[in-house]
Amino acid sequence: MIRAVLTIDDIPSRNTPAITDYLRGKGITAVMFAEGQRLEKYPGEAVYALQSGMIVGDHSWSHPHFSYLTYEEGVAEIEKCERALDALYARAGVERRFRPFRFPYGDKGGANQEAFGRYLKDHGFSKLRDDRVPFPWWRENGLDRDISTFWTFDFMEYRIRPGSGFTGEDVFKRILDPAPAAGAPLFQDGGSHILLLHAHDETEEMLPRYWQRFIDALLEYGVVFDPPAFF
Repeated sequence: MIRAVLTIDDIPSRNTPAITDYLRGKGITAVMFAEGQRLEKYPGEAVYALQSGMIVGDHSWSHPHFSYLTYEEGVAEIEKCERALDALYARAGVERRFRPFRFPYGDKGGANQEAFGRYLKDHGFSKLRDDRVPFPWWRENGLDRDISTFWTFDFMEYRIRPGSGFTGEDVFKRILDPAPAAGAPLFQDGGSHILLLHAHDETEEMLPRYWQRFIDALLEYGVVFDPPAFF
């Protein structure tokens, strides 16, 4: 059996409600990481996701590379998004039980990585439960100790853009790749994954309902989606 938890970056977007409806129909709860500045642009879409049972976490205010920031600038990015999320949960009338955080681009801050890690731990951020992840490189890279949420498999569908030459077929090749250049093979027996998709309207324009195509494929292959749990 192959198990997975679904995470979705860069909400809210225009397609967030459609993604949410699809996931609800499949009984899948996702952790959706929100950019604070996008919460200002699409607040209703984020409220809809929350009220539909999704978990919304912090993806910083403006989605910068944290290794380009000072420690103080990085903390300001996190805390500004936290204030926006507190207001979002209040507006939705949903209790904020968990506070997961994901660094944009997986960039944990370069020289300030340890300091940011301590900040997340000291300020009560939630660690997505990852004790089922079996891949040795997960532990070798200290990902089992990080509070921030990383991933084991990235669909990379954000690369589907005009002129990129990257298509939905390339995503399916990644899904079936037994030895991907990054991350773990998706269909390794006994695998337990943290999956990464993105809520991008630009991808929607190029490949309508791209998220349904990819998740349907995983379901057909027998992947079981677990509800997110936190330490």
